[in-house]
This record gives sequence, C-alpha cells and structure tokens, in this order.
Amino acid sequence: MSINEQILTIALAVLAVQACRWMAFWLFPAHRRVPDFVRYLGQALPSAVFGLLVVYCYKNISLTQTPYGAPEFIAGAVVVALHLWRKNMFLSIGAGTVLYMALVQGLFA
Repeated sequence: MSINEQILTIALAVLAVQACRWMAFWLFPAHRRVPDFVRYLGQALPSAVFGLLVVYCYKNISLTQTPYGAPEFIAGAVVVALHLWRKNMFLSIGAGTVLYMALVQGLFA
C-alpha cells in the first residue's frame, strides 16, 4: 500500500467508527422514547455476548490430549470466583486473562 492508500484507509475506518457511534443519537434522540425492541436488545444482548465468548473460549479444548484444557478451566474458575466475590467484571476478566497467559506460557508450556 502506498502512503496515500494507508491514509485513506485510516480515514475511512475513523469515519465508519464515528458514524456508528453517532447513529444511535440520530436514530434515537433524547426527546423521543426508545422503542421497546431496542430496549429489549439492550437487556438481552450483553448476556448473549458473554455466552458467545464462553463458547469461543472453550471451543478448541481437547480433553484427550495434555493438558486436557486445564489452563482454560483453571482460568475460567478464577474468573467466576472473582466475579462472584467482587462483582467487578474488569477485575475478573483481567485477572483470568493474566492467569491464563501465565499458565499457558509458563506452567503448561
């Protein structure tokens, strides 16, 4: 890619991201009621996204080869335990990620 193509690509990406962010304010201004369907999506989608992330994290585990998914299950248990204890999503996911990377690159390498 030439420098002009790179600049154009970055500019289009910035424009696309900003358009997506502003679209919510254009479609649903503050003085109008948000449609019930959109409210439902706002309640249902976060749980669905986390369910999808769990499936994605565990989809390639082989229970017949070492380490039998041990790093994934240990990190997953830590995420669940921390979230139940502290109710802090950032802490639980961050600590689980750091633990998983330490297990995969150190203990189970």
